[in-house]
Amino acid sequence: MRGTILSGIVLNALLASAACPFMQAGGENPHEKRDKVTGDDGFLDQFVVNDANTYTTTDFGTPVDDRNSLKAGERGPTLLEDFVMRTKITRFDHERIPERAVHARGAAAHGYFESYGDWSNITAASFLNTAGKQTPIFLRFSTVAGSRGSADTARDVHGFSLRFYTDQGNYDIVGNNIPVFFIQDAIQFPDLIHAVKPRPDNEIPQAATAHDSAWDFFSSNPSTMHTLMWALSGHGIPRSFRHIDGFGVHTFRFVTDEGKSKLIKWHFKSKQGRASVTWPEAQALAGKNADYHRQDLHDAIENGHFPEWEVGVQIMEESDVLRFGYDLLDPTKIVPVEDVPITPIGKFILNRNTMNYFAETEQSMFCPGHIVRGIDFSEDPLLQGRLFSYVDTQLNRNMGSPNFEQIPINRPRVTVHNNNRDGAGQQMLHSNISPYSENTLNEGAPYAANMTHGQGFFTAPERRVNGAYIREKSPTFMDFWSQPRLFLNSLSPAELQMVINAARFELSNVKSKNVQKRVIAQFNRISNELATRVAKALGLEAPAPETKYYHNNKTSDVSTFGNPLSSIATLNVGILASTSSAKSVAQAQEIAAALKAKGANPTVIAEHLADGVGATYSGADAVLFDGIIIADDTRKVFTSQSSLYPVGRPVQIVRDAFYYGKPVAAVGAGKAGFSQAAVDEKVKGVYTADAWANIEAEFETGLKQFKFLDRFPIDE
Repeated sequence: MRGTILSGIVLNALLASAACPFMQAGGENPHEKRDKVTGDDGFLDQFVVNDANTYTTTDFGTPVDDRNSLKAGERGPTLLEDFVMRTKITRFDHERIPERAVHARGAAAHGYFESYGDWSNITAASFLNTAGKQTPIFLRFSTVAGSRGSADTARDVHGFSLRFYTDQGNYDIVGNNIPVFFIQDAIQFPDLIHAVKPRPDNEIPQAATAHDSAWDFFSSNPSTMHTLMWALSGHGIPRSFRHIDGFGVHTFRFVTDEGKSKLIKWHFKSKQGRASVTWPEAQALAGKNADYHRQDLHDAIENGHFPEWEVGVQIMEESDVLRFGYDLLDPTKIVPVEDVPITPIGKFILNRNTMNYFAETEQSMFCPGHIVRGIDFSEDPLLQGRLFSYVDTQLNRNMGSPNFEQIPINRPRVTVHNNNRDGAGQQMLHSNISPYSENTLNEGAPYAANMTHGQGFFTAPERRVNGAYIREKSPTFMDFWSQPRLFLNSLSPAELQMVINAARFELSNVKSKNVQKRVIAQFNRISNELATRVAKALGLEAPAPETKYYHNNKTSDVSTFGNPLSSIATLNVGILASTSSAKSVAQAQEIAAALKAKGANPTVIAEHLADGVGATYSGADAVLFDGIIIADDTRKVFTSQSSLYPVGRPVQIVRDAFYYGKPVAAVGAGKAGFSQAAVDEKVKGVYTADAWANIEAEFETGLKQFKFLDRFPIDE
């Protein structure tokens, strides 16, 4: 046994520090110059390749010239023996791996989790056992339906996959920005995805549910209604990844060292605040900057504005599973905070961008079954199926090899000991020649770790199951309409209008009248008002109320517009100026400097680039900014035409910003922009003054409010 332990220590030391031929390089690497940030344990540094001041080699280390192929004569054919050309092209041909079937479009960052306290009274999880204890994390955001090349701002549920590199193994919470899901049983997942994906005959539409098959599925499966209401609201089109909350979706268990368990739900609340764009903005952003969200995340971290989330749990007794009138095992139901408050247990901060998108973000392979001691699953049938599916899909993405856990981004921070062997891409040199259990030749090692020995994972002892084998839903899962109504009841009139408008847009693209009618029937079980207002836009008859599930209950903290943002830091502000006026540009630069000092991202916009001008009218658009300011002495750009930008572009920027509900301001003669754009100066969120100092504080308050919802018309 002693020899085995020593050999394991030697093996891991060699893996961590051996001179790998792929990493022999000189010169400087800009990534290596970066200061270490909190939570960065340096684990990935051993895999960094620095190509500065080096010669090209093959993958097997031979220095070569790969700029020109080997030919027979100056103008002759390329020779088959040219191994340099063959290997270079072969490697290129095999660079891609299968994209994710869902959540293909994503972005990620590193950071750390910090526990607020010692929570060992409710869980044996080691990363929660000490106040101030820090654990490295990796968080990947994503959309669900679109391909890798789709736009960030498509209306969708957004993935929120969080990995803790704990000192007892990796723990993955593979969640979303919406606390519920479309289906209750994993066996329906292929059906859901087949329905929302593009048509198989023409691959249209991409990253969208505004088509017949999606709504045919939704109307035929009323379990989808709750998630749909959230997705049709601002939660489906967030301002950025930094402005979304995250949820574990399922019910899990905390388990103590003594085996006592409680049911829990994970919550991750954005400290930046929640914010969303409008649907016209989201559509325009898809064309102006398809990478809007991933660029926002990268730039915020690169500029030192590290996004932060508070981690909380709703804690419930095992006996509470049916206590509240809904089933805690149903993934289409929330636990309202009025029933069970959220207990904050820690926070996490993202403070380091990825160095290589493919090696880290694309090759990160999350699995709900990546779990640690002190946490356990529930009997949620959707979760149970995901425990299988995610491992299976990662096998596919890793070209059939089970060794995806050995890819650097997926490796745990602890040594791995088991009897798993071989497989394509095996990187470990196992010294144990008795890879089976039980054995005597290796003195029984690796030993079984369990509740009492080796700090092992163990299933909550209190879990009990009984009953006959059946293929049907639980009767406790059958109320599909009460909680969607709870969500709608909790929205402001303007936000409810957004949900209705989104449903109108989606269903107006559905060709089947039968599907439209079936959707209206489902909506009517939630709210006759919802059904009637949507039906009107479709030219359908308003249904009579179906009141069985109607109620007036509300819950809190579900709005994307309910609270102001915590800061103007990272918000983008466009300052309109004119290069024909030195006064205009100088004032715009002063305003930009003041905003930048408070962490905002100001951009001076004018007819052409110049010192202090960061964008042109030809390249600018209201959707790229969270607020617009018009500098003094800019009348000319609003009242005359120029070949330097599309006709009316300055006026369009101001008008669109106003109609998108953004704060807009004008200084001095800049008010000409308001008059040309028909902006009412008396409306909230519109600021004018002869000097910037007189409206600076008001404009900042407007930026924090983010959207002025009273500008959006509401049905009579």
